[in-house]
Amino acid sequence: MCFICDFKTSVLAASGHASTGTPADATPRWPARRAFMLAAGATAAVGATGAWAQVDVGAASGLRKLVPAETLEASARQQYAQVLEEARAKGALAPDDHPQLLRLRAIANRLIPQSAQWNARSGQWRWQVNLIGSKQINAWCMPGGKIAFYTGILDQLKLSEDEAAMIMGHEMAHALREHARERLAKSQATSLGLSIASQLLGLGALGDAAANLGTQLLSLKYSRDNETEADLVGLEIAARGGYKPEASVSLWQKMQAASNNGGPSFLSTHPSGSNRIEELQANLPKVQRLYEQARKG
Repeated sequence: MCFICDFKTSVLAASGHASTGTPADATPRWPARRAFMLAAGATAAVGATGAWAQVDVGAASGLRKLVPAETLEASARQQYAQVLEEARAKGALAPDDHPQLLRLRAIANRLIPQSAQWNARSGQWRWQVNLIGSKQINAWCMPGGKIAFYTGILDQLKLSEDEAAMIMGHEMAHALREHARERLAKSQATSLGLSIASQLLGLGALGDAAANLGTQLLSLKYSRDNETEADLVGLEIAARGGYKPEASVSLWQKMQAASNNGGPSFLSTHPSGSNRIEELQANLPKVQRLYEQARKG
């Protein structure tokens, strides 16, 4: 359901790994463990930091309002719990003291307070971060702040802390900009053949679709504009959290190299690696001061 989805589909197809987002290829590594939940109050510190958005991504799509946010987030909570339970049953869910998970949660604790300016509702989210033992090169954030990383993306790309923060920021941005809600509204409105008038009268049908997504949340394909938004919003969130903006470029250089080595390039519905790198490079000066201020703070 993210920019990684394209990447993992192309890279892992040749190796036979599924791209469903579930830990089908996970191997037993860790004992059962309790769920971890970040305090929702982490976003309370935002607002006082005060800087307006430095990257220009425009307004979020109004079409997303056709799908009730609460319904979609409830579906995400249910699916997230299912993914974790499947991983736990395979011994593939990282325990709370796993070093990689500790690193990811430390990153999240610095990024989550930067989220409220992008979505006021995020202050109510019960953010979660978990790590799944799997060869999949993947990470995602469901609506409502449900984050998961797979060990494959950390190990195979040998991500630095700054690069991991850029991935997390990007995935958070998809949730904050409500891209899943937008994509569902567009796809359901089209499949149901709703006119503008009947869309307004057919919120119940769209709400039912949101409540019965099943595994769709992990297989949604975002548009080119969605991906660009997530790249830039994620860049700013990470910079505000004190992570080097240049890491967004080195991350995509690694992604591009891995894609070239592992299969066909990204699908045509997403920006190519070179285009993303150029876009990110153009926006580095916009967030550099935010990064410097965060480091001083």
